[in-house]
Amino acid sequence: MSVTPGEECGLYVSTTASSFRVSAFRVGWYGGTQARLVWSSKPVRGRAQPEPRFLPDTRTVRADWPRTLTFGTAGWPEGAYLLRLEADSGHQRYIPLIVRSAQGTGRTVLIHAPATWQAYNRWGGYSLYAGASGAYATRSLAVSFDRPYDADGAEKFMVYERAAVVLAERLGIPLAYTTGMDMHRDPEVLRGATAVVCLGHDEYWTPEQRRHVTQARDAGTNVVFLGANTCFRRVRIEQGRTQPDRTVVCYKSSVGADPFYTTKPALVTTDFRQAPAPDPESSLTGVLYEGYPTDAPYVVHAADHWLYEGTGVRPGDGFAHLVGVEYDRVTPAAPVPEPLEITAHSPLVCGGRRSHSDSAYYTAAGGAGVFATGTMRWVEALMAGTPDGGRDHGMDARTRAFVTRTTENALRAFAQGPAAHHRPAARPNTSELYKTRT
Repeated sequence: MSVTPGEECGLYVSTTASSFRVSAFRVGWYGGTQARLVWSSKPVRGRAQPEPRFLPDTRTVRADWPRTLTFGTAGWPEGAYLLRLEADSGHQRYIPLIVRSAQGTGRTVLIHAPATWQAYNRWGGYSLYAGASGAYATRSLAVSFDRPYDADGAEKFMVYERAAVVLAERLGIPLAYTTGMDMHRDPEVLRGATAVVCLGHDEYWTPEQRRHVTQARDAGTNVVFLGANTCFRRVRIEQGRTQPDRTVVCYKSSVGADPFYTTKPALVTTDFRQAPAPDPESSLTGVLYEGYPTDAPYVVHAADHWLYEGTGVRPGDGFAHLVGVEYDRVTPAAPVPEPLEITAHSPLVCGGRRSHSDSAYYTAAGGAGVFATGTMRWVEALMAGTPDGGRDHGMDARTRAFVTRTTENALRAFAQGPAAHHRPAARPNTSELYKTRT
């Protein structure tokens, strides 16, 4: 998942090709090229590895393969990398790798989300969502990092993270890089950080990760949530075959079968808001995940908010398809930090039910500003209408310009230190917007 600069890294590869090469690209602005080659291997002999192992108790697929090659990362700058594996036949696969920062003092910390990448990974036929039959009932209860990612190997990173990394690097603000898994183990990178950025799809958190981010917020570190459905699932990280922290455990609706159910309820792996130890994510994010799927315009409410400075928006302006496919909203019945201001209030329909998606901004007692976009398409919109857009869902260049400027405003302001010290305070408006709604 990650290494420190200079640390050795091992690859476990299975291929029918006679040989392959590995190239490491660091993602960034680089004058618009958006990546730079930092290392290439010599040809490596190909080998088809044994079939993966299946652990029936948790329906976990694990590829207990011997290591194919080891390489060093000396001289690699901290950052987000893509390793490209290219067979002599021309076939390619990718592996995301974070070269993580040990210190974040004075920097904006980008948090990558490998636990969420792994939760959706169906390599070997199983994910936390479905089993080999495609049924939810046969899903894994624990998934292993000791297996490749499915499809091209980097889908979640490319869709929900890469464009935000490119934008942040283009701004030239001091950056640090880590993952939720690393933050779970050690919060040192958050100490003295000006801001923390959670990227486009960061659903699976451990209680330790949540506690560390909350403590950073309370100490004055600003927080940006560039997606929706963030910090929704509570997970545990457990041992792999030979190394720690290689397994993501999440029983979800089978929570009663979790071995910790009666002994350690605060570590039971279900939604954070669910029993036996409910702790809704809104106490950190300001918004609460509500539904899937939806597709709706993003509707600006507080057009004069500093986050929207320079966008030219007016109250009621909409941006088609920007709300989706999952969304969050401010939910008055849930714990919500105050003062909190809803900056966008977007009507939608999900599952036949009318509701809203909200972008929200609040300030914490220690001065930190916290902004949540309330939509999972925010990072995708940074690529809308470009060749990289891919699944831009019909979003256009106007939407890209609005999202880009708003994100720039947030990152630049938050890089200056606790936002409450240099930006206008939130203007509470939840009761006004939800006085007749639940």
